[in-house]
Amino acid sequence: MKDLAENNLVRFKNISKKKEAIYANFKVKGVKGGVNFHASITVDISAAEVHAGDVLEKIIEECARIGVKEFKRAEFQFEGLTTI
Repeated sequence: MKDLAENNLVRFKNISKKKEAIYANFKVKGVKGGVNFHASITVDISAAEVHAGDVLEKIIEECARIGVKEFKRAEFQFEGLTTI
């Protein structure tokens, strides 16, 4: 049950196009180590080695795989404790 995709909710939101690239956007909700979290993940489809001409399901699946992998490896810092 350590797999984030099985344990928690990773939901596809949309595909957005900006001037520089096309992005797949996801929302993540879940519980890990007793902590409830909500996050947004945005993946550049060129990083997933897919392009706009591929089937939408393939784009979403590859981008989700990369997004979850990077989310699991991310290290976060608490910001703003010194200002309290």
